[in-house]
Amino acid sequence: MRVLAFDIGGTAVKIGIINEKGEILESGEMPTFSNEGGEALMQRILKTIGEYKNIDRVGISSAGQVDSEEGKIIFASENLPGWTGMEIKKRIEEAYSIPAVVENDVNAAAIGEAYYGAAADEKSFLCLAYGTGIGGAIIEQGKIYRGAFGSAGEFGHIITHVGGKDCSCGGKGCYETYAATSALIRNVKEELGIEEVDGREIFKLLEEGNEKVEKILQTWIFEIMMGLVNFVHIFNPSLIVLGGGIMVQPYIINHIRENLPRYLMPNYKDVKIVRAKLGNNAGILGAAHMVMEA
Repeated sequence: MRVLAFDIGGTAVKIGIINEKGEILESGEMPTFSNEGGEALMQRILKTIGEYKNIDRVGISSAGQVDSEEGKIIFASENLPGWTGMEIKKRIEEAYSIPAVVENDVNAAAIGEAYYGAAADEKSFLCLAYGTGIGGAIIEQGKIYRGAFGSAGEFGHIITHVGGKDCSCGGKGCYETYAATSALIRNVKEELGIEEVDGREIFKLLEEGNEKVEKILQTWIFEIMMGLVNFVHIFNPSLIVLGGGIMVQPYIINHIRENLPRYLMPNYKDVKIVRAKLGNNAGILGAAHMVMEA
């Protein structure tokens, strides 16, 4: 079986051909051009599918809230304007008469990690992705826990600071406004008075012995941990997988592993904290696995 998988984000769309063994036979990437709107993006996806031969199924991992049964987008932020309501599954199946599955990007990444990555030996775990916001997925016995209305796992929007900073969701004090990578970058810019900085540059400053950056980082990691404390006590997972580009830094994972247990009740302290293993391939591998299982 050959699956064509897409991982759709606000900046880029990752593409892969994946076989039934979970091997990536081909891979590539194209710009999302999100400013052109959702219909233009859908047309590019349909055109791309038509450029591949001998494809048995199509798996889609997409940012936004997804109705996986209908294969459409329930809600997408302005990072993907015009994407809300897009009937992706229907459009693909009508155009090419091949089965398609559509899934939220963090859910797809979690399934990828469950079967091919950091959680290959753990079928019940939590997965969080730290970036512009914080996405989450709950995996129970190898399956996504979706909740009553299909949108469980919005970890980024638990309230960690009542009446706190404004969040893009319209609320105040959400976890992601304090613990997302974007929050770290914002804090460094404000405290150091610099206009542009990214994660790599922040850790370069840390290596150079910048004490202000070290203090900002430790405060930010504390915010991450306070969210994790809540999730551990609610779900009692044996494993939590932390993803997002910033998590490649060993400093973060090591700090969490060392300090998280002091905030947990005794019978919760054995939870393992690991870094996501599949990187940018998690979404396409998860989407491919799901459409093969469908």
